[in-house]
Amino acid sequence: MIRLTPIVALDVADLTQVATLLDQLSVGPRPIFKIGMELFYHYGPDVVKQVQRAGFDVFLDLKLHDIPNTVERAMTVIGALGVKLTTIHAAGGLEMLTAGKRGLKAGARQAGIEPAKLLAITQLTSIDDRILHEQQHISISLNESVQEYAKLSQTAGLAGVVCSAKEVTLIRQVVGPSFLCITPGIRPFTAQQDDQKRVVTPTKARQLGSNGIVVGRPITQVNDPKKAYYQIAAEFTEEQK
Repeated sequence: MIRLTPIVALDVADLTQVATLLDQLSVGPRPIFKIGMELFYHYGPDVVKQVQRAGFDVFLDLKLHDIPNTVERAMTVIGALGVKLTTIHAAGGLEMLTAGKRGLKAGARQAGIEPAKLLAITQLTSIDDRILHEQQHISISLNESVQEYAKLSQTAGLAGVVCSAKEVTLIRQVVGPSFLCITPGIRPFTAQQDDQKRVVTPTKARQLGSNGIVVGRPITQVNDPKKAYYQIAAEFTEEQK
């Protein structure tokens, strides 16, 4: 099974804090750094380049969701940035997903680089069955919704999905073992759950078959990010007994 090094979400406010984290985690097995909406909307491609110049791979998590033509054009721009992973909402439908992949490949081709792996967002880890039924007015269960989005994403030729670790087994049932499952909502026992409802530990994520885990605040908002990262990395890769 493909198992990526843990992905660290850059949940920080400015480039100075980014630089500090890059320096702290530059020794030993290196994480992939996830750049989300806040940092990217503030600093644009510059923050991607800063992380890449420091020798790290980037997961650009912008969760694109728009009409197919707009998504294709945006993905063409992203494809030229040289990121390792990026995201799109499965809820946008098959045409949007395939347009996104097409744009991503076009951008990479123009830049003469390998295209990023495109991952679909199934359901956010802040969503539960109550929200699904009462606010989104979706009649099927959360688990069924995740399975359907995973199948749709595979049909579109995507590399995998972002999902809760608790949903990996369900997803494997409908898309097989080679489809990537990248799982946020990872919290050590000592960390608070914050605003994510479907959380698991790094050990549990590994046992459930996650290909990669995304960890933010338990690493970026503690006194010793380096120690926290290596503990989580060891737990996920089973180096810790």
